[in-house]
Amino acid sequence: MQHNNVLILDFGSQYTQLIARRVRELNIYCEIHPFNKIPNNIEDFKAVILSGSPNSVRGEAVLHPDLAEIRGKKSLLAVCYGAQYLAHFSGGEVAPSNTREYGRANLSFVKDQEPFFNNIKTGSQVWMSHSDTIKQLPENGMLLASTHDVENAAYKIEGEQTYAIQFHPEVYHTTDGKQLLENFLVHIAGVNQDWTPQSFVEETVDELKEKLGNDKVVLGLSGGVDSSVAAMLLHKAIGKNLYCIFVNNGLLRKNEFHDVLEQYKGMGLNVKGVDASARFLDALAGLSDPEQKRKAIGRVFIEVFDDEAHEITDVKWLAQGTIYPDVIESVSATGGPSATIKSHHNVGGLPDFMKLKVVEPLKALFKDEVRRVGASMDMDKMLLGRHPFPGPGLAIRILGDITAEKVRILQEVDAIFIGNLKKYNLYDSVWQAGAILLPVNSVGVMGDERTYEKCVALRAVESTDGMTADWVNLPYEFLQKTSNEIINKVKGVNRVVYDISSKPPATIEWE
Repeated sequence: MQHNNVLILDFGSQYTQLIARRVRELNIYCEIHPFNKIPNNIEDFKAVILSGSPNSVRGEAVLHPDLAEIRGKKSLLAVCYGAQYLAHFSGGEVAPSNTREYGRANLSFVKDQEPFFNNIKTGSQVWMSHSDTIKQLPENGMLLASTHDVENAAYKIEGEQTYAIQFHPEVYHTTDGKQLLENFLVHIAGVNQDWTPQSFVEETVDELKEKLGNDKVVLGLSGGVDSSVAAMLLHKAIGKNLYCIFVNNGLLRKNEFHDVLEQYKGMGLNVKGVDASARFLDALAGLSDPEQKRKAIGRVFIEVFDDEAHEITDVKWLAQGTIYPDVIESVSATGGPSATIKSHHNVGGLPDFMKLKVVEPLKALFKDEVRRVGASMDMDKMLLGRHPFPGPGLAIRILGDITAEKVRILQEVDAIFIGNLKKYNLYDSVWQAGAILLPVNSVGVMGDERTYEKCVALRAVESTDGMTADWVNLPYEFLQKTSNEIINKVKGVNRVVYDISSKPPATIEWE
């Protein structure tokens, strides 16, 4: 992408992705790279942001970026650890705080007529998250802002376009954080605001046409947002040379295989549905361990997909719906494997024996950007607003071993829960929802008779990207009606509970 790019150097902060999201919200393209892997094309970046970090600049494990091609040559914004790093190694002083400075604070001083704080006034709320504090500014440092407890909350280096802040502008609780980033990137660094869904579609389609030519591409559709948007971009670029495969693993939601195929018919895509339910259920027979279930599903999916790909002559490419968080989270900020957040099935493609090159048209986008790109192509709003659904499907929502009867029970329960969320206009206020079949039976009474049947847990969370999530406070009346309907209509269930755990410490899925 030929834009005035912004480089974010990641020191391992939990908020680094949020910085990128806030920058993208300003219609500015940015990339995240580990602090010690500065890209070779540094000349393509007009501004650089240093992230926070769980490390201390005073500790033994100091993270040292090579700023030789950045300091004094690029517009630079240092956040939290970055601000302390510049101070500590440029003639200032960083020391432990008397108390850990974490949470909301208010600016008690803002330097007058300072472009960096344009439209940000004294009293503006900011978010602190640090255990060290800057006692003395670096050489040529000029104080720009303070809070009641943090004197050196913001400063700049005279003679450079270098700015530093002790607080986090990227988090929701810093009320003028977006304004501050706009002041720095647009009005100080002069970065163009030309990163839009429309420009992404135009540029990506052009790149795909050039990259793929007249080659054939195979794409595994899931019915979700990412693979569907990727399919539409590829369809615009290569048309009939895109072959989409939608595999029913027997672990989809009730009627989902049929409904998704019907939905794709209206999109002009070349889609083949493959019902491999029995094959997957056979492979899962007797498996209870979550990782073993995931591996079995992954292995069979590759086998089925490979079988279908061989039915297409001269196919050369495998397309995937990999998105930017998949890429970021599969790379350690410190370059070591121990700090990698998680590995992703999309990153790296399928096994070598498939002999296909990989194309990933969405790998520069966050999930909310994928939805906006889809909307700019006039894709169906219901598809774009669809809740995320785990790749292994209901297998990781059935705790314990998998049987066809357990799948039937959970499909019926899930259909009632999701159906009622839509019926009572709650679906769009929930980020992800589903039901979990627990490996316990409980005593109940139905029609004056004793029952000993399954218990299900309902789960609904609100989030923006799935990294953190809060449970949704669904109305008691809704839960009461849904619970009664499940128990009355789903044979085999006599008890319903609601999961009120947030992430962290829990995860969204139970397995």
